[in-house]
Amino acid sequence: MAQTELVLPGTRRASWRRWLGGLHPGYVVLLVALIIFPAINPSRYALSLATQILIFSIFTMSLDLLLGYAGLPSFGHAAFLGLGGYATAILSAKLGISNLAVALGASIVLASGGAIVLGLLAMRTSGVYFLMLTLAFAQIISAVAQKASGLTGGTNGLPGVSSPDLIIPGLRVADGIPFYFLVLGITSLSFFLLYRLVQSPFGRSLIGIHHNETRMRAMGYNIGRYKLAAFWVAGIFASVAGMLYALYNHFIAPSDTGFTLSGEAVLMVLIGGEGTLIGSLVGTTAYLLIQNALSSLTPRWQLVLGALFVVFVLFVRRGFVGMWRRLRSR
Repeated sequence: MAQTELVLPGTRRASWRRWLGGLHPGYVVLLVALIIFPAINPSRYALSLATQILIFSIFTMSLDLLLGYAGLPSFGHAAFLGLGGYATAILSAKLGISNLAVALGASIVLASGGAIVLGLLAMRTSGVYFLMLTLAFAQIISAVAQKASGLTGGTNGLPGVSSPDLIIPGLRVADGIPFYFLVLGITSLSFFLLYRLVQSPFGRSLIGIHHNETRMRAMGYNIGRYKLAAFWVAGIFASVAGMLYALYNHFIAPSDTGFTLSGEAVLMVLIGGEGTLIGSLVGTTAYLLIQNALSSLTPRWQLVLGALFVVFVLFVRRGFVGMWRRLRSR
């Protein structure tokens, strides 16, 4: 006699939760709020700032994969953003190719090559030497962008990046609300893919390597391969942010590949809370909002901003997300 399978109430819902990797329903609420944001606040400034926050959130989430999960603090992560940005800008401004799929493919290929080269070199070092190597890589990319003026525009940057065609030639994504929704869609997909990745066995292995590399090596894990894979994935997502950044500004410059932007990204991750992807979004939002508010109030806003973040890093450990979790536990 065939046995009938007993399906308990909520089993189907539980399977969906497992497929989503335990994704909190609050993230869906946040996504809905971002979807209706243009209707709530239709001003051009607010929409532009929200678009910028979403673009940099992809960048900081990719850095958090290295810094918070794999334990690889990089001061040269902006190099991958620059590679994606320059690939998009050269295709658009120099070759007249504005197709989003082509720009995405070129950005990923270029950043993959850079990430593998840097990863293979960086795996041979540790500590301060690792930090200096990532910083040197970013400076090399910035120097190349400055010297290859015929291709990159040199120190003046490369203007003339046109709005992208959405896969189909002629179906152009205009600035403003259409581009905001394009960025929102790519940011949401990036968050979901990275969330699934860090919840997977690969992500858990990265966390184990971060906390006790010696023990993971003794258990037979190939530490170098895991770190190289983390570099590669982080570089890809950073290049996607670079592509969107070039399309958003219609411009890319060597300064977008240097230490300053990399340092700001590290601050954004620390403010939100490292090792928590949602913390990257929170930290990016807080940083850019405070920066815009202070710059409109005082010409010495960088001094005030730096002092605020020194205090924050010293006294608010684990960032906003860590503070929220401590409050919830109480």
